[in-house]
Amino acid sequence: MPSLRQFFSHRLIWLALLVALGIGALFARTIWTIRNDEWSYAVQTNSNLARTMEQGLAWSLDSFDKSLEGVAREVARPEVWALPPDLRARVVFDNSLRARGAGDVLVLDAQGNVILDSGSLTPRRTNLGDRDYFLAFSERGERELFFGKPVPSRVTGLNILPISRPYFHADGSFAGVVVGAIRLSYFNELFGSLDLGSNSGVNMFRRDGVVISRFPYGDADVGKTIAGTPNLLRFQAEGTGSFVGKAALDGVERLYSFRPVGNYPLILNVAQSTDTILAKWRSSAWVLGGFAALLMAGCLGLALLFVRELVLRQQVSARLAEAEHDLRTILDNVPSMIAYWDASMHNRFANRAALEEFGTYPVPVRGRHISELLSESRYAASKPYYDLALAGAPQRFERTDQNPKGQPRHSIVSYLPDADARGVVTGLFVQVTDITERKHMENELFDEKERVRLMLQAIGDAVVCSDAKGMVTYLNPVAERLTGWQAFDAAGHTVDEVVSLRSPDNDEPLTNTLRAAIQCGMATPPVRGVLLHRTNGQRFQVEETASPITDRHGTVTGAVAVLRDVTESVVMAERMAHLAQYDALTDLPNRVLLQDRAQLAISQARRDGKCLAVMYLDLDGFKDVNDTLGHDVGDLLLVQFAQRLKAAVRASDTVCRQGGDEFVVLLPGLDGAEAACQVARKILASCDAPFALAGRFLQVGLSGGIALFPQHGDTFDALSRHADSAMYAAKRGGRMRFMLYRGPDAEPEVVLAAVEAGQDP
Repeated sequence: MPSLRQFFSHRLIWLALLVALGIGALFARTIWTIRNDEWSYAVQTNSNLARTMEQGLAWSLDSFDKSLEGVAREVARPEVWALPPDLRARVVFDNSLRARGAGDVLVLDAQGNVILDSGSLTPRRTNLGDRDYFLAFSERGERELFFGKPVPSRVTGLNILPISRPYFHADGSFAGVVVGAIRLSYFNELFGSLDLGSNSGVNMFRRDGVVISRFPYGDADVGKTIAGTPNLLRFQAEGTGSFVGKAALDGVERLYSFRPVGNYPLILNVAQSTDTILAKWRSSAWVLGGFAALLMAGCLGLALLFVRELVLRQQVSARLAEAEHDLRTILDNVPSMIAYWDASMHNRFANRAALEEFGTYPVPVRGRHISELLSESRYAASKPYYDLALAGAPQRFERTDQNPKGQPRHSIVSYLPDADARGVVTGLFVQVTDITERKHMENELFDEKERVRLMLQAIGDAVVCSDAKGMVTYLNPVAERLTGWQAFDAAGHTVDEVVSLRSPDNDEPLTNTLRAAIQCGMATPPVRGVLLHRTNGQRFQVEETASPITDRHGTVTGAVAVLRDVTESVVMAERMAHLAQYDALTDLPNRVLLQDRAQLAISQARRDGKCLAVMYLDLDGFKDVNDTLGHDVGDLLLVQFAQRLKAAVRASDTVCRQGGDEFVVLLPGLDGAEAACQVARKILASCDAPFALAGRFLQVGLSGGIALFPQHGDTFDALSRHADSAMYAAKRGGRMRFMLYRGPDAEPEVVLAAVEAGQDP
């Protein structure tokens, strides 16, 4: 019969499994078909969208190109230049240049100077000979329409896409460039009506990979290049199509549908995130998959429940027999004496340890009265506890007697009443555990703990101990002084409350080394941080190490941290580091720190295409002040001048004392010479007020020289030499002035009133 039930149950399980697999396969095919349909629809839609936008962009660019071509044709005619300016502007620039998104059109001569401006009869004074589109025509000989790299407009600050054509003299020689610009925001407006979902949008690149527009991601990536990336290589190789790839700029996987924009070197793509395309499908797939899984689980579950019921009854009877045997085995091997006595104190059960204590093992004592098994003295001593337990009061106490060898024996005795449903006590559970060895170990542990306590109180470092849960268990006196916690107050608080180190750099909390040692089970490396006193707020610089405390089995039972007060050594190190880079008298950066900042500023200026200035300054008549009033007054003059000098420059500028009465000023991030000249005039104005020196008011002037990067040198040493030579030229020229270096073969120029700067696109 059991074999027949087993055969039937196995067949039922296999049948249920086959049905479940069939249901799963049917739902899986349905889900996959829905996905393919969703994907095909997205590919077709994105391709159509890319085609429509490409046609619109090509039409707009064709119109703008025709306008530029017309301007190039007109400015190539010599008779046009003989016309009056207003008539010439009407002839050269027509209304088609006012297309949506287009900016002003400029006509440049062969040197890159603006000679015609569609926005004004008077062309702006600027030179664009460094632009990539001008270099493409003047140096590389390009003759067709050229799309420049997207750049910020020098007038509006908005990102623009320069589009240019060359024009030529009658003899075919290069005459100049006609350049117009399309606001990149125009493309965002054009693509603004699209909603392709999260992480999706429309991108336009130059064919060489330069990013022109990424909608709706803003202009952060404009001007970057994706040259050499797998996606761009496919755009260039295939021309038109669709594929799935990961973006080089943000790493998001998208479906790309791409096309070239007309006959221009531009690539347009519609990039829709694969997560967005498949979002609805995934939602449906989860619903269908969950329903399929529920059906499959139901089939298997019903079969398993049926089989389980067939074998459950057999297991119950076997387990009952095993439980009785296991209980007897367990109680016989427990090192405690365990017994059960009824209300009349007759035995109903005793384990092996109890029988050995009674001296009857292996003969059972069931039914015998307890007075028959104990000596008269022990029975008399234990009877009061029996009576209290039989009255319903549990008894637990320690007892000291002698073992059979006459040695002291310590035990823990428990009498637990056993009551029925009415609350009437029907018997007692008795347990007696020998704790002699534990008592001996406790005494030794106490002695060892007392020795450790005295040692920890005597050392000069702070010591904090915690248990395995991170609760403080001990503080030595040094730790109490540093943390502001008393040992009895800290007990029971977490280590994060009592010992919380903060970063000396940004005051952010540091990882607690005690917790780290507990978690990893290893000693932590030294951690330098700031410890805040609990009550008075005093800050200590400390170096903390922590080690786990383990028992003999290797289990972490706590941790101990040692904190060394390094406040004085840190202050001394910081003072020495400051003196290595700052002037001791004026507290200004010295030449070592100036060199570091200058190298960094030159690298930043070279990367950003900015200018920077180096100024050399020298006080006029400083030697006379020293000779007549003494060096102390001279030092006071240097300190006051340094304060005025710092107030006259920006926080990002560097003022350095070179030595004696010579100072150096580094001005990074400038737009040109005029900005440096403005600072020079502010510095001169700061010396207008007399200096209060030793009860006297003295008028002290200065002479200064200015050198600019990159015009006057591409290294700090070169700029320093040129600024120094300009300063000595200022001293020779009459003092109380700044002079701007103009080159090795030219005299430095005196800094004059502000000159209006020109604007260019």
